[in-house]
Amino acid sequence: MSKLKADPAIRSLLNRMPSDVQDSFTEEQLVHLKVAIGARQWGKHVVDCRGVIKFFKYRYYFVLLAGRNRRELSKKEQKIAAISQAITISMFSFFVITILLLIIYLVKSALGIDIFSNYSFGVWAWFKELFK
Repeated sequence: MSKLKADPAIRSLLNRMPSDVQDSFTEEQLVHLKVAIGARQWGKHVVDCRGVIKFFKYRYYFVLLAGRNRRELSKKEQKIAAISQAITISMFSFFVITILLLIIYLVKSALGIDIFSNYSFGVWAWFKELFK
């Protein structure tokens, strides 16, 4: 018996077939069966929340799964993922840069450095008011 036929998932599938059909599968066909079966099986996920909600006489189930994507992405999915990643990185960068500029401005104001004479954004006054 081949190593692939000893695989528990393949073995379970083959045991439900007549022996002559079991013996008719080639190694290549068994590999493709394994891939098809594997696509249905749930692996371990970082977030795996399952439950049942009873609503009058009906029961509804819900499943929330999240984790690392190990699938092959189509060209369209790759494009969407790249755009989403670019937007996320841009927003994060904007947030971090804004916070850093605010900190630098507050330090500048605390040290009494005046870049534009007789002009203030009012941030230093607002910040001092927070601690009164």
